[in-house]
Amino acid sequence: MPSAPSRPRTPRTRTARRGHPLALATAFAVVAGSLGLWVADSSASPAAAAVPTPDHVVVVVFENRAYDQVIGSSSAPYLNSLAAGGANLTASYAETHPSQPNYYALFSGDTQGITDDSCVDVGALDAPNLATELTAKGRTWASYNESLPSEGSTTCDSGNYRQKHNPWFGFGNVPTSTAHTFAAFPSDYTTLPTVSFVVPNMCSDMHDCSIATGDAWLKKNLKRYADWAASHNSLLAVTFDEDNRLSGNRIPTVLYGQPVKPGSSSGTTYNHYDVLRTIEDMYGTEHAGNAANGKDITGVWNS
Repeated sequence: MPSAPSRPRTPRTRTARRGHPLALATAFAVVAGSLGLWVADSSASPAAAAVPTPDHVVVVVFENRAYDQVIGSSSAPYLNSLAAGGANLTASYAETHPSQPNYYALFSGDTQGITDDSCVDVGALDAPNLATELTAKGRTWASYNESLPSEGSTTCDSGNYRQKHNPWFGFGNVPTSTAHTFAAFPSDYTTLPTVSFVVPNMCSDMHDCSIATGDAWLKKNLKRYADWAASHNSLLAVTFDEDNRLSGNRIPTVLYGQPVKPGSSSGTTYNHYDVLRTIEDMYGTEHAGNAANGKDITGVWNS
């Protein structure tokens, strides 16, 4: 299982002989170099794996459920249908406990020294994050937050809304105007930002209510987008912040849409930093925090 990084808050050389294959290889390299031909450099970093460039990505984050609680469960028929028709990452892990640091990891590649679920100082952080990276590339970003009292509200909690699930408010370089109520999620999906996060409230996200409740919410509110994404070069990513503290922090992560190979799965170990890295590489952005050392999700794309 990947472990979460933490930080404070605030070969023997062979001698070539005449006619030996090594000598011939060396000679070829010299000639190729003099002719301006490309010669492989074993010291070079491996090229980034190919990932698609969807027109739109919607990331939905649920709460506190382990992989085996959801995948294969009769309580989550819709999410399992997405896994069957899309891609199921069978070794996906969260970074830590409790909730809030995981959201910061997924959004900014770092837990930003946060170790609990306390309300943060709004706008206190100036670190790179997915929103700033997308903006720098001329792409667009927004969040849609269920039960947020009003557009751009920075309140800590209200009814079933909790700021701890909305890391964008911690960054002064992310305009609060990009934080919308879920009612503002467009019905014309062509108007969606390049990347958006959807955060259900404390009941709809399975934290305070059942898996079945969250699954029904996902079907009611995102099925139409998922169906559209399957024929419009767009992606729905469903993941969880953390597990139930009983499964080594292994969580469900499901990808669905036209770029995804239907019925695919991957047993490669991934974490929140890898999900962030993959989205960043889809749009050629910089890499925030630990995403720079992450890896792209592979083996589940159509091309």
